[in-house]
Amino acid sequence: MSDNKEYLAKRQLKRGSAGWILLAGLGVSYVISGDFAGWNFGIAEAGWGGFAVATVLMAVMYLTLVLSLAEMSAAIPASGGGYSFARQAMGPVGGYLTGLAVLIEYALAPAAIVIFIGSAVEALLGFNGPWVYALFYIVFISIHLAGVGEALKVMMVISGLAVFAIIATAIALFTHFDVSRLFDIAITDAAGASEFLPFGWYGVWAALPFAMWLFLAVEGVPLAAEEAKDPAKDVPKGIIGAMLFLLFTALLVVVLIPGAGGASAMGASAVPLVDALNVTGNASLATLVNILGLAGLVASFFSIIYGYSRLVFALSRAGYFPKSLSVTTSRKVPARALIVPGIFGFLASLSGEGDLMLAMAVVGATVSYALMALSHILLRIKQPELARPYKTPGGMITSAIALVLSLVALTGVYAFDPRAFLFTVVLFVIGAIYYFAYSSKHLVAHSADEEFAMLAEAEAALSAK
Repeated sequence: MSDNKEYLAKRQLKRGSAGWILLAGLGVSYVISGDFAGWNFGIAEAGWGGFAVATVLMAVMYLTLVLSLAEMSAAIPASGGGYSFARQAMGPVGGYLTGLAVLIEYALAPAAIVIFIGSAVEALLGFNGPWVYALFYIVFISIHLAGVGEALKVMMVISGLAVFAIIATAIALFTHFDVSRLFDIAITDAAGASEFLPFGWYGVWAALPFAMWLFLAVEGVPLAAEEAKDPAKDVPKGIIGAMLFLLFTALLVVVLIPGAGGASAMGASAVPLVDALNVTGNASLATLVNILGLAGLVASFFSIIYGYSRLVFALSRAGYFPKSLSVTTSRKVPARALIVPGIFGFLASLSGEGDLMLAMAVVGATVSYALMALSHILLRIKQPELARPYKTPGGMITSAIALVLSLVALTGVYAFDPRAFLFTVVLFVIGAIYYFAYSSKHLVAHSADEEFAMLAEAEAALSAK
C-alpha cells in the first residue's frame, strides 16, 4: 500500500476542476473546427444528397456511441476514457489497443489542424511555415501547463467565438437559401446515380470520413473524468450536451452553406463559410468569420492537446507507456504527457499533408469506436451488477448500432484514401510489437479491478493525510 501511495502521489490530477458545462464546452471545442472546413469535401465525393446520407449515418453513429460512453464514464470515471472502459471489459490487451487507437487519433488530429492553422495564418497575415506550427504547439502546451482549470476556461472563450461565427453565418445565409443550389452537381454514370446521389452509392461510402469531421473527437470528454466535480453526473451530462449542440451546428452548416453558396462550389472550397458569405454579398461578415475561423481551429487544436495528455497520463500510470510520462507537476498537470506527444505531433506536421494526417486520425478513431462500443456490450454481459448511475437508452442495441456503423466508417476511409489506411495499420503494428515485447511485462496492475482498487485506496490514503 505504501508503495502504491508513493507512486500515485507523484501522479495526481487536479480534481473538482470542471462541472458539466465546462465539460460540454470541452466536447464542443474538440470538434468545432470541423464545422469551418473539411466536411464540405464530402460533397465533392458524393454530391449534397450523398453527403447528407453520410452525415445522418455518422450522426447516428456518434449519438449512439456517446450514449454508450455516458454510461461507462459514469460507472468507470477514470482519465483513460475509452482505454479504461476497454480494459475493464477486455483486459490489458483490449485496453491497450483501444488506448493506442485513440492516441493515434488524438496525436495526429492536432498535426492536421496545425497545418490548417498555418494556411489560415498565411491567408490572414501572409506567412506560414514550420515555425508557425512550432509556435502554436509551444504557446498552447504552455497554457495547459498553467493548470487544467485555467486551460478549460480559455477553451470556453475560444470555442464561444467560433460558435458565434457559425450562428452569425447561418443567420446571414438563411434568406439566401435555395433548394436548387443543393443539387447543382451533374449526374455521373456511377451505379445508383441520380440528381440526389450524383456519384451513386459509392460516393456515400467515400464521404463517410468527411461526415465524421463534423463530430470527430467528441468522445474525448470522458478523458476529463478524474478532474470533474462529480464524474458520475457531470461527464454523462457534458458529453451528451456537447453532442446535441454539435448536431445543431452540423445541421446549420450542411444545409445552409451549400444551399446558399451552391453545392458544387462549396464542395471545392477551402473556406466554405467565408466563400458562401462572399457569394451572397456579406463581405464584411465574411472577413470576420475568416478571422474567427482561426479561433475554431485553435479551439480544437488546444482541446485535443488536453485530450492526448490525459490519455498518455493514464496509459503511462498503468505501465503501458514509460511511467515517467505520468508524473505530474505541483499544479497537478502531466507535463511530460503534454510535451512528448506534442513533439511527435509537430514532427508529423512537417509533412505538410493535413489531409493525410486527418485521414489517419479517422482510422484510429473508427477502430477505437468499434472497441468502445464492444466494451459497452461486454460490460453489460459480464458485469450486470456494476453500478451504473446513468444507463444508456436502448442498452446493448444502442451500442451495437455504434459498433456496426463504426466498422462501416472504417471501410470508408479505405475507399477514400488507401494510403492513410495502410500507414495507420503500420502504426498499430509498431504499437502492438512494443506492447508484447515490453510494456505487457511492466504493467502496474495485472487487471482493471486491481488497478482501480489501487487508485481508490491510494487516493483515500492521500486525502486522509
